[in-house]
Amino acid sequence: MKWTSMRMGRRIIATLLLPLVLLSGCSAVRFTYGQAPLLAYWWLDGYVDFSGEQTPRVKAALEDYMAWHRATQLPDYAQLLVRLQAMAQDRVTPAQVCSMADELQRRLELAYEHAVPAMAEIVRGFSLAQIDHLEKRFERDNYEMARDYLQPDASDRAEAALKRTVDRAESIYGSVEDDQRALLAAGLASSPFDPQRWADERRARQRDILRTLRQLIAAKADTASFEAALRAFSAQATQSPRADYRQYRQRLFDANCALTAQFHNSTRPAQRQHALNKLKGWTEDARALAATPAAAVTRPAVAP
Repeated sequence: MKWTSMRMGRRIIATLLLPLVLLSGCSAVRFTYGQAPLLAYWWLDGYVDFSGEQTPRVKAALEDYMAWHRATQLPDYAQLLVRLQAMAQDRVTPAQVCSMADELQRRLELAYEHAVPAMAEIVRGFSLAQIDHLEKRFERDNYEMARDYLQPDASDRAEAALKRTVDRAESIYGSVEDDQRALLAAGLASSPFDPQRWADERRARQRDILRTLRQLIAAKADTASFEAALRAFSAQATQSPRADYRQYRQRLFDANCALTAQFHNSTRPAQRQHALNKLKGWTEDARALAATPAAAVTRPAVAP
């Protein structure tokens, strides 16, 4: 669930998925997944500083969202993971990678859309002071992004980008070999990715969010107006209103699909088995969580 932008939506959805992606023990997965509404609340509170009156409404909305997510999304994720298992054992094309990425994006959009009515009611009750708080948090995010992606020295920037990419690959495939590291370095060196352009687009989107919310709150707009604004934020996050950025993003998307396929096709049997085992584990976790009653998810389970 997200309260002000598609980016926040991705963060909250990521919070819901973290148990499946980062944890390996059945007991830990179920316990952490059950805490997702509380974890999401803390994260969101850092952005807008909920009032005492808002807090119970937000927590209730997150609990409702979690129940929907568990009942409808986890079974779907399990089916998607089964398909990924088949892909993991064979060579893939850039087109296949792009198609899977598009499917994942559609799931993010579905999860976001489901949250819109509830979040519109809550955002409608924000004060202008809370929007000021949000602006300060955006500034902090931008500082952290610049620190991680916009190192002044080009070689430092390239090294950081390679480390991020290798870490992501190793989270799925296990250890990356030297020739594969070189493959990733070459792909990143030729990539159209421009972190400064990304940072500028982020700031433009943040300015639009802040300006729109301030206008709606000052005008005491109705819930429908807030819903329309929230949907517009989502649309703009997916398709920038700036044509040059849309073209840039498509080039980057295609390049990332190509590099992902190239890396996967370079993997050894042991690496593919490592990926397959990961995917099987996540599939089992998704199915187990989907079948677990909401009240039971929050309690630590006996380790299998």
